[in-house]
Amino acid sequence: MSILSTTLLTRTTLALLLAVGSTPLYAQSDPPLLPTVSATDDENGADVLGAFGDSLRLLLIEHGARVIFQEKTRQELGGNFWVDYRKSVRWPGHWEDTDAWYVNYIGHPIHGAAAGYIWIDHEPGDPTNISLDSRYWWSRLRAMAFPASYSLQFEIGPLSEASIGNVGMDPKTTGWVDHVVTPLGAFGFIVAEDALDRYFVQWFERHTSNRIARAAVRIGFNPGRSLANGASGRAPWYRPDRPL
Repeated sequence: MSILSTTLLTRTTLALLLAVGSTPLYAQSDPPLLPTVSATDDENGADVLGAFGDSLRLLLIEHGARVIFQEKTRQELGGNFWVDYRKSVRWPGHWEDTDAWYVNYIGHPIHGAAAGYIWIDHEPGDPTNISLDSRYWWSRLRAMAFPASYSLQFEIGPLSEASIGNVGMDPKTTGWVDHVVTPLGAFGFIVAEDALDRYFVQWFERHTSNRIARAAVRIGFNPGRSLANGASGRAPWYRPDRPL
């Protein structure tokens, strides 16, 4: 077997194993189903190591999905890893990156919101429900910084689109849009999901006892939170203060 074939097989196998190994098996219960990384809280009370551990799971799930569902990603898995990676990391020269509008302006904000919810989950005392209280808004603004760092790693880090799939090797495929829209969109999606959860999802739950319908509405109207729950080893419909 050639070196190219061996490299391709090794990368594909590794990506698939990471995707399968990082995806939790859900039961019909609401408590966490997988252990999350724990650490001593830092001086601000945030479990930083726990947040990074769960965000790593989110990262592996996302890249595993790219390998499974994107042929263009699988086609770039061969070749010298470090040489191709260095060629793929570049300073964006324009705004767009050739992705469809719904990827840049919906998909990336949702995955940024998932990273933000992971941070919120690991910062004790953060308000659960949206309100006009300054504590709520400061907690969501603090959470916006985490998706910014998560997005930077997702775009050009060691476990990124640049290293897994070599996005950026073609200059047209890298742009400022993801670096700007992901954290700003994450903030908007988090606030929107919080509002939907309080004013629509909870209203819906007061009018039905059907667990399947309640779970479906929670997932459908809170995609970022559902993705964060999955990465944290919880059922996607989990709420800390409202059993299904």
